[in-house]
This record gives sequence, structure tokens and C-alpha cells, in this order.
Amino acid sequence: MLKDKPINIADTNMALFGTAVEKEIKRFAAETEKAWAGVGKTPGVNIWRIEKFQVVAWPATSYGSFFNGDSYIILRTYKVKDALKWDVHFWLGEFTTQDEAGTAAYKTVELDDFLGGYPVEYREVQGYESDLFHSYFPKGVKIMTGGVDTGFTHVEESTHRNRLLHIKGRGKNVSAVEVPLSAASLNSGDVFLLDAGLVVYQFMGKQAGIHEKTNIAQLSRGIDDERGGKVVMHVIGEFDMGHTDDATNAFWALLGGRVATIKSAHEGGSDEKPVSVKNMLRLSDATGSLVTTPVTFARSSLVSGDAFIIDVGSEVFVWVGSTCSPKERQCALSFGQQYITKSGKPAYTNLSRVMEGAENESLLAHFN
Repeated sequence: MLKDKPINIADTNMALFGTAVEKEIKRFAAETEKAWAGVGKTPGVNIWRIEKFQVVAWPATSYGSFFNGDSYIILRTYKVKDALKWDVHFWLGEFTTQDEAGTAAYKTVELDDFLGGYPVEYREVQGYESDLFHSYFPKGVKIMTGGVDTGFTHVEESTHRNRLLHIKGRGKNVSAVEVPLSAASLNSGDVFLLDAGLVVYQFMGKQAGIHEKTNIAQLSRGIDDERGGKVVMHVIGEFDMGHTDDATNAFWALLGGRVATIKSAHEGGSDEKPVSVKNMLRLSDATGSLVTTPVTFARSSLVSGDAFIIDVGSEVFVWVGSTCSPKERQCALSFGQQYITKSGKPAYTNLSRVMEGAENESLLAHFN
């Protein structure tokens, strides 16, 4: 099932949840959610997909692969010295439905409650994932077209759907996103993998980076492993576009016909991140109503009795003090979302909630 209506990311606010009564309901629901049984006790990553309001375990063999029409929950469990810590993400595909996104957000909070309220929570939006999210998948992130009704199936020549994957990124943050099966999708700055079932073609743009080339090789090997080592690989460089050997001819035929030139690296898009301009606001109801006031960007500015909005440029954190008032705790994430909107930042800006005492390196690094 293909979903062709992009979600309104501004409507996916985690802070819609959190009243006192609902907290008790969520705690009970968390304890009875079968998907959470046994999780968070040993280091590692767990992933679930939202399927018709249900939390369904995602196959470990498909970790790193997501459908752009779905929503997922990702739990990372790790240790600092001898203490367990957790990061919980909900990932929203570009074409996921509001129902799926809302369920993912709600269940993320539920999982947080199940783990005692200590995890750091993250909202991840397709194409704008955090560095931390990418770090879980050393072979890169693969985004496929489709939704929950599409599903992963073992490749068979009679049923396989040919796909063109656009592989781009910098450093370790490289993603493979399905794009239209057309020569018009190619550009000089990136690499592309044409998955034709038991034949896979790697197209190398002349200005592609080393990390992208490494990633496409890893992805190709992974596909070959999944298909029992039966896959035939072909590598085609931009400088080879004029060749007329069988593999090159077949590659262009699958893309609808040979072209003389492709888009430049600039026309193919930019991976530049927003300039990191740091800002911090204090959220307090000491006056009787919730207000935000600017404070110095420093760890020493954080005090237990209030909440803080911490803008590091490409990401916004909401830090919740351990002795916050109920109103501050309840509304902190809502104010974080409002801050993103009012400051003119993109709606897809990464937003996460951190409890005092459960800070992770992703936040603390910005105070060094």
C-alpha cells in the first residue's frame, strides 16, 4: 500500500500526552503491553512498527530498513558504568498517517513509563534523523517506498519490484532512500543502487564521497546475503555512461532509457546542516503562569525547579528538572514545540526530552 499524503510534522507533538489522570492510565497500559515484555534489561537495540494501532516487533534482519509510509519505535539500551540507560525514538516516515504517528508518539511515552520515566525521548523525521539515530545502523539507513501493507518478502524473480535507492550523506550518517526508477533521479554528487532482484547495479557519481561508496558496497553485500549469495553485481561509473556493454545497456533500460548527462552535484541537493546558533530559555510558573525567559547557555544555568528549552541549532532539547512543578513537567515539551514554530525553525527539527539525572552525551557535549 503506497501512501501519497505527507504527514504534517507540526501535529506530532509528544506533549499532547501527560495529564495526571492519563499518566496513571499510561502506566497501567505500559505494564500490560506485550511488546514491552523483557525489553530494556540488556544492552542493544529493539525496533517495533506501528500496525493498525498495534506495536509489532520489526525483524532484526531488517534493522536499518524503514518504509516511508510507516511509523516505528526504536529503543536503545546501554550501560554507563554498571547503570542501564535508555534512548527511545519514534520515527515518522514522510507518508505515515496521523493515526500511526500519534500511536507511535503515545506508545513511546508508554515505553518511557514502563522503564521508569528515565529514557531520553526523541522524535525522528524521515530525512532529518539525529546523529544518534544514525549511529545505531553502521551499514546505513534504507528507506523504502510503501506502508504497513507492503511488508518485506523474500525476493523472487516473479514478484520482485525493481527499486532505485539514492545513497547520500556525510560521515557515518548515510541513508539509502528509494527514488523514482528513472535516469532523472541520478546526480553527480551521490551513488545509487538499482535493485533488480538477483541483479544489482551500483552507479557512482563522479563527485560521490568515500562514505557513500563504502555504504553502497555494504548495502550490496547485505542484499546478496539476504538472497543466498545469488546476486550478480555490476558497478557503473558516471565516466562509463557512454559504454555499450550488456550490463550498462541493461542498467539504462531499467531506468527508461540512456541519457547523455545527469544532474550536477549541486542540483542533486545539499546535505548541509543548519548553522549551530545556541540559545536557552527557562520555563517557569513561579509567577502563576507559564513563561519563558532567556538564560545564559551554560550547564550551570540548569536548576532542578524548572524546565529549560535548549536550542543547539540543528536540534532542540527540553530539559526537565527533578523538582519541576506538575504544570512545568506537563507542558515542557509543548513549549519546546512552540519554540520551534515561533523561532522559524523547520517543523522537522529534532526535538527530544531529557530528565534531570538521565542526560546523555548527545546533550552534554554541547556544554563542553
